[in-house]
Amino acid sequence: MNIKLAYQLFQNMGIRYTSYRIRHELEKRMGLLKKKHPVNPQNKCFMSLQDWKKLDIPFIIKERESISFSKNPNGSLKDSVRKILNGEICFFSSEWKNLGLNYDWTTNPETGFKYDGTKHWSEINDFNSANGDIKYVWEKSRFPHVLTIMRYDYHFDDDHSVFVFSEIESWIDANPINQGPNWKCSQEISLRLFNWMYALTFYKNSDALTEELWNKIQNTIYWSLHHVYHHIDFSRIAVRNNHAITETVALTISELLFPYIPETKKWAKEGRKWLEQEVAYQVYEDGTFLQFSMNYHRVLVQLFSLGISVTELHKKPFSEEFYIKAYKSLNFLYQCLQEENGELPNYGANDGALFFSFSNTAFRDYRPQLNTLHRILTKEKLYFDENINEDYNWCQTEINDLKRKQPLKKQVGAMVFQNGGYYCCRTNKSFTFIRCGNHKDRPSHADNLHLDVWIKGNNVLRDSGTYKYNTEKKYQDYFTGSISHNTVLVANNSQMLKGNRFIWYYWSQALNASWTETENDYIFEGTISGFRFINPKCAHTRIIKINKEKQAWEVTDEVAKTEGLIKSQIWHHDDYLWQLNAVTETNEEVTEEQKISYNSQGYGQKKSGKATALLFKDKIKTTLLYKEKDQ
Repeated sequence: MNIKLAYQLFQNMGIRYTSYRIRHELEKRMGLLKKKHPVNPQNKCFMSLQDWKKLDIPFIIKERESISFSKNPNGSLKDSVRKILNGEICFFSSEWKNLGLNYDWTTNPETGFKYDGTKHWSEINDFNSANGDIKYVWEKSRFPHVLTIMRYDYHFDDDHSVFVFSEIESWIDANPINQGPNWKCSQEISLRLFNWMYALTFYKNSDALTEELWNKIQNTIYWSLHHVYHHIDFSRIAVRNNHAITETVALTISELLFPYIPETKKWAKEGRKWLEQEVAYQVYEDGTFLQFSMNYHRVLVQLFSLGISVTELHKKPFSEEFYIKAYKSLNFLYQCLQEENGELPNYGANDGALFFSFSNTAFRDYRPQLNTLHRILTKEKLYFDENINEDYNWCQTEINDLKRKQPLKKQVGAMVFQNGGYYCCRTNKSFTFIRCGNHKDRPSHADNLHLDVWIKGNNVLRDSGTYKYNTEKKYQDYFTGSISHNTVLVANNSQMLKGNRFIWYYWSQALNASWTETENDYIFEGTISGFRFINPKCAHTRIIKINKEKQAWEVTDEVAKTEGLIKSQIWHHDDYLWQLNAVTETNEEVTEEQKISYNSQGYGQKKSGKATALLFKDKIKTTLLYKEKDQ
């Protein structure tokens, strides 16, 4: 890295991040991380299984004998459990892979690479092209399949507790404390604990939960929480996104769920303080989220539901500001949601995360999770569909009346979420989503001034998605770059300069953005500072006119201070019928090119799509007219 880019990194990330990364690297090289997180540590057992059962510690759900809501033994759920019992796992909520009944928990099913389970986690390389994407190893170790089996056992009056507890014991035996890939990420550790708590509570009275296994589990719980607490700075400083919120939720509720572990009193006190700080920082005043990602925003919603539910049950509520941020966060996603199918723009980084899946709805359907948090905060349903409401049935918590919020309503017309830089417009014909924002926090995609259009629940002008975090450079550059979004390129360059992994240089920034309304149109106008590695004074202005009665958009793009360089206005339209009519400021004929386009609807998946690029010098005005296929 040259000095100029190093300064850019420091300027973007700040002294707190930079000094921590230096400290962390020194701790790793000097072996201090190994001392903080020892291998072969002292076994920690605090109470007998019988005494734990007598404590009857409130969790989100109760033991299966005490749960009572309408049962729906459907074929889809039955088929999923059949696959799980045969050794298959649904990866990233979208793709089934057969790992076999004797999976070792440390082999990447995509590459066949087996991680060394005897190495300390700090020695594991999680971003090596030969190893493949480590998320393929982490996925089953989150134990999402346990929730599917629980749902099946409830709806079908069956009992697979022997299988569930054998899975937990197999994992413990294959993953010694602080060794191997599954101890590397504190968020993965936290999610595993959450899902184990679901299993322990639901199957509390099963004979498969023996004293010997209980001792193994409580020892692993202790060292898991120990790991999260003693490595929390990595998530709070180096990463600072949904990882930090997941881990601080785990610490916050540790005292409530594991009161028999003496250290949890300290861990929970610090964890709650950190969680409140993270929510205050990461959730902006308008409810938008610092990750600029719809799916990670849903992760946040699920963590709100989990954290609020447990603390309300134990009568240890959060601050009023915490509930306000949860409510505003919910509102942003709800206003962007398409009622026809529950989908949102496939915008921002999307790793296929759906932490707690308690319904048969599709992965891209956000309604179950939004409905659950809405019911917790307002006591009112957003939806009455039984399948959507099953997610809430596995929670059934409400905040007390003093904190109760007003039920949300869909807004029509132009909407502004200025802190996050989102400008939306809902008419009786369409939904338009525009990004025009500042970056005070690390961006993942070069997508400023991206335009997303939805008609009747169909994403007729779309974002390309994410695909994978660890893949070939050409795919990394495509999916994170401006070319995969409906925005503008300059000389085939993205609006920011790509660095290694998740790093961008010369962050784009919004200079201004606003809506105006006329009798016939909603008009958005926004300008960003972009392409500054080409010219520090470069600015891209986009004006979008949305016709109130017709399915028509007029988009004017002008890029200043890049004279002599050819620009490309990109439209990802696939097989939807669009008529594109473009003119330049000099009325020159516009060159039209068909571009490579990919569409990633799920993590690790991609298919070819269709995109059109319109080439121009400095300014272009394009009228986009959508036609129904039967017209």
